[in-house]
Amino acid sequence: MDNIEMKEKVGKSQVADQVSPIPSLSKIDLAEAMKKQNDVYMFLAGKVISTLAKTSNLVFSPASINAVLIMAANRPEEEETLRSFILSFLRSSSTDELNAVFGEICSVVLADGSASGGPKIAAVNGVWIDQSLSVDSSWNDLLVNSFKAEFAQVDFSTKGEIVRMEVNAWASRHTNDLIQDLLPQGSVTSLTNWIYGNALYFKGAWKEKFEKYLTKNKPFYLLNGESVSVAFMSNYENQYVKAYDGFKVLRLPYQQGRDDADRKFSMYFYLPEKRDGLDNLLKRLTSTHGFLDSHIPIYKDRVGKFRIPKFKIKFGFEASKAFDDFELNVSLYQKAFIEIDEVGTEAAAATAMRRLVGSPSMMPKMIDFVVDHPFLFLIREDRTGTVLFVGQIYDPSKSD
Repeated sequence: MDNIEMKEKVGKSQVADQVSPIPSLSKIDLAEAMKKQNDVYMFLAGKVISTLAKTSNLVFSPASINAVLIMAANRPEEEETLRSFILSFLRSSSTDELNAVFGEICSVVLADGSASGGPKIAAVNGVWIDQSLSVDSSWNDLLVNSFKAEFAQVDFSTKGEIVRMEVNAWASRHTNDLIQDLLPQGSVTSLTNWIYGNALYFKGAWKEKFEKYLTKNKPFYLLNGESVSVAFMSNYENQYVKAYDGFKVLRLPYQQGRDDADRKFSMYFYLPEKRDGLDNLLKRLTSTHGFLDSHIPIYKDRVGKFRIPKFKIKFGFEASKAFDDFELNVSLYQKAFIEIDEVGTEAAAATAMRRLVGSPSMMPKMIDFVVDHPFLFLIREDRTGTVLFVGQIYDPSKSD
């Protein structure tokens, strides 16, 4: 296979080593813009789940989708129809606002913290443009310096399949080989104008790990009334857990790095009281402004029964099947993976978008938190509210 030379090779999650042309917003405006994008993330989750995986396991990365859409919106030569659609879809007033949000996410959320004991994070962007198209110098500078994108001009007219294989190899390389065959055969042709890609990798250790000797097989109840036997993790620690009307929330913090004072990563579990209550909970979560921020366990509580299933799943989809609005000769593909065990979490996602021509009480009550029926989960950076991964589990015994 021919090797396509990328004009800019940038290491994983490098975020501030060059002067960035990304505009700045006031702290208030940036905070509001971040909240809007977090609502968009949950809207995306609702659309994907309701359309493609209503009652099955799912994991995907709204943050990865967000990255490729913002890159596409920034190309000066792009037709206004697509740019207007992206701004509307992301509920933003301008590309400047989107770029400011992206800059904040890069500098706070996506910086690798493994050297200081925090989560290992790799976030890389890639752009493949047909050699017949012009490349504006200011746009190229934005890609390289701000988006840290690997860039290549390619020949889609005669080497579309070679480019597809190169993009897939790029996605695999930057996700620790967890994401394979991102772009399906036949998806890149002589009619392709460009491809924007994002690869995201996360590996974090629990702040309080689970002892393996406490892991026991227990029943997990399915929607059809049957059950499957799966491995459940447990411990005797107090937990960040809170009961709300019709559901409970658990927050499991990841270990922070020594220089991670400005960010905190956590995994959240949203458990409906009713075994068949996940659909109603999802509707509330995805349609209520600020739902995540208003349902966060702040204090540790005593727990009675406490079990969380181990699981490993992967999921892939084409966004045009989930979003009716993608009618602009644009296709968006994503594959994602997540695995949790006693030590922590490993998760990855890759996205490719291509375009064709044309105060606590003194004695807190005990709360049971037994995740033995379908539930929702997400991985979130708590300071910015950025959701890296979101998903649901209907049967943890299935890995695909």
